[in-house]
Amino acid sequence: MTRTCSLLGVPVETGAAQRGCTMGPASLRTAELGEIIAGLGWQVSDLGDLTVPATPARAHDNAAIHHLAETAALIGALEPAAFDAAQAHDRAIFMGGDHSMAAGSIAGVCRHAAARGRPLFVLWLDAHPDLHRLSTTTSGNLHGTPMAYLIGEPGFEAYPPLAHPLAPENICMMGIRSVDEPEAAHIRDRGIEVHDMRAIDETGVLAPLESFLARVRAARGLLHLSFDVDFLDPAIAPGVGTTVPGGATFREAHLIMETLCDSGLVTSLDLVELNPFLDERGRTAKLLCDLTASLFGRRVLDRMTRSF
Repeated sequence: MTRTCSLLGVPVETGAAQRGCTMGPASLRTAELGEIIAGLGWQVSDLGDLTVPATPARAHDNAAIHHLAETAALIGALEPAAFDAAQAHDRAIFMGGDHSMAAGSIAGVCRHAAARGRPLFVLWLDAHPDLHRLSTTTSGNLHGTPMAYLIGEPGFEAYPPLAHPLAPENICMMGIRSVDEPEAAHIRDRGIEVHDMRAIDETGVLAPLESFLARVRAARGLLHLSFDVDFLDPAIAPGVGTTVPGGATFREAHLIMETLCDSGLVTSLDLVELNPFLDERGRTAKLLCDLTASLFGRRVLDRMTRSF
């Protein structure tokens, strides 16, 4: 039976400090993400780009915060769209856009999992945990808040009410290497599983990933992958505004995606923080497409040799 996949563009950059992420979905389409997935035997439906209604500005006690109303409107528009996409397709892809969009995509997928009577697990591949409350962010960049919102941290009255919070024990973060103290406190207090880059240097990516996947499988869970470009080392993925040295290598990233493919557990994913304005001749967009192809079944022997 042919498996189905949807693509939904989320051209948003208001959660970030640097402009350019609105071009992310178009860049992935230009790099032929849909055609690549279709070539691997999937039936692909491109749902176009999400539109977010204009909203009046909204102030917050934390004066550093910017674009609060726009981010809240994004979450409100994306949650039902993500729910519908997950309900209608075997695998839903949400193409960003900055990582604030995960507050809407994961919220929608959480509702989808609840409707099926199954728990949602999230593999968070990112240099940052994005666990700031609205009251603790000093940058005011709301792409640093989605995970705190999703696990039900207090102080998010400005965001849409969360019908189905994400269980902290169902989260695995890998590649973390930039954590603020309030975020570190939330990790400790909530018991979130985190494998930072030192841990990956010591153990590799496979052992912690397989342990997490075993937990997902035992719980009959659905698995959402949230992939931030800054998970990767900037030497191989320069097209991102939040570069942090020392990220995952080309082979580490492909091994993760190949292992996820073998598991058959991934039902939805975010591809976020791609900023084509900062990229080099589409290098990062092409790499994201190649990594996604590994998730969808491409093997090493299927790959063509290419130069950058």
